[in-house]
Parts: sequence; structure tokens; C-alpha cells
Amino acid sequence: MEFRILGPLEVRGEFGAVALGGIKPRAVLAVLLLHANEPVSPERLAVALWGEDAPAGATKTVQVHVSRLRKALGDPDAVTTTLAGYRLRVRPSELDAERFAHGVEAGRHLLGAGQPDYAAALLREALELWRGPALAELAFEPFAQTAIARLEEQRLDALEARVEADLAAGRHVELAASSNSCWPSIRLARGWRPG
Repeated sequence: MEFRILGPLEVRGEFGAVALGGIKPRAVLAVLLLHANEPVSPERLAVALWGEDAPAGATKTVQVHVSRLRKALGDPDAVTTTLAGYRLRVRPSELDAERFAHGVEAGRHLLGAGQPDYAAALLREALELWRGPALAELAFEPFAQTAIARLEEQRLDALEARVEADLAAGRHVELAASSNSCWPSIRLARGWRPG
């Protein structure tokens, strides 16, 4: 199973893309992915889906969405019910955000160890996991906004580290050629404004 949140929410199984349904089931999955391998209470899921004014019976509706999610994933053990709530099992390397974080960490380590060529390659590979804005279709859902901002900050940090690695590897000319598309977006995203 492969879970993708670095772009529109996607799940890929043994036979390709998994049909997840409408926005509410996708939101349930997103919340569970943002808390992978941790229990999330039905009440917390209800608040994520409907806000503080969740309708009566919202936890029952959450149960229905979780049941459909289990069926869609095709693995009865993927989402388990615990005393503390629902727990989505995500194995190592199944979540793109986790692979991204590991790649960035390894790239930074290699950069610090004086191996900028390898660092740049790893950082480039990690950045290629991004398919667009994180959780794009859920960007206006309150539960997702903090996570999206955190992921975007991590992406910008990785991009800066990749540029640093390329500079350390002597790729000044290539960077200058691509600077029109890279640096201004980093600076503007970080609040920099031209003089």
C-alpha cells in the first residue's frame, strides 16, 4: 500500500489507485494519515470533519466512513479499532511524507559530511515525491491547514538544502540558469519582498 499526501490525497494498492469516495471519506483518511499508527477518537474525527458544531450522530457517520475506508483499502487490519479510537496502520515507506522526511534527513547528513553531490541527488529525489500542494483538495479544511503549512515549510527547507548542496558541488551555472524559477518562490514563500 502506498499513501500519498504530498499533492492530492491518493492511495495506491496492489492493483492501482484505490477509490476513496467523496470529500468526507477522504478527510477521514487524511486525519488518520496525519496521525499514522496512532489512535484517533471518533469525536476528534467528527470535529475534523464538521468543526466544533458537529451534527448529532456525527460519530455514527464517522463509523460509516471508517467502515467504507476499510473496504476500500481491502485490508481488514489496515484500520483497527482500539479503546482510544481508530488506528491506521502505515508501514515504513508507505507514506510519501515519511519517505520525503527520511530523504531530506539523509541528504542533510551527507551535506554535513562533505558529500554535496550525493546530498543533492538525495534531496532532489525527495523533492520529486511532491506532486503539487500537499492535501490539495483538503486545503480549506481547518484540520488540514496546520499540517499543510508544516509540510510546505519542510518542502521549502529541502529546496534550500538542495540549492546549498548544488552550490557546494560547484553547480553555480546550473543554479543561476534555474534561479528565476527557484529562489524567488522560496523567498516569497518565506515572506521576503523585493526592495
